Amino acid sequence: QVQLVESGGGLVQAGGSLRLSCTRSGRESYNMGWFRLAPGKDREFVAAIRWNGESTLYADSVKGRFVISTDNAEKTVYLQMNMLKPDDTAIYYCAADRRLTSLDTIPNYYDFWGRGTQVTVSS
Repeated sequence: QVQLVESGGGLVQAGGSLRLSCTRSGRESYNMGWFRLAPGKDREFVAAIRWNGESTLYADSVKGRFVISTDNAEKTVYLQMNMLKPDDTAIYYCAADRRLTSLDTIPNYYDFWGRGTQVTVSS
């Protein structure tokens, strides 16, 4: 079973940047996604990337500020977060999708999840 491990979360002031990493085990290919969970809210789609890096998808709330990328040689997906806002505060989860035909935004379509990394943005 594939294992996903997130890292890079922390505390940052509004307007700052953080870079999250998600490293996976195994040798299979997956479309990858980032989701976040804030207190009192549903799990929210953030960004997704095809297994080969050829296409990406972003939530409107982060478009232009966040960049998702992948390094398949290192089996790692990144989420570069810029111009962070207090509303970005959440636990950020990395997820792997075995279905490679399209990028999914629905959490239930993803098969494997990391345990999350906390991102806190102060005002």
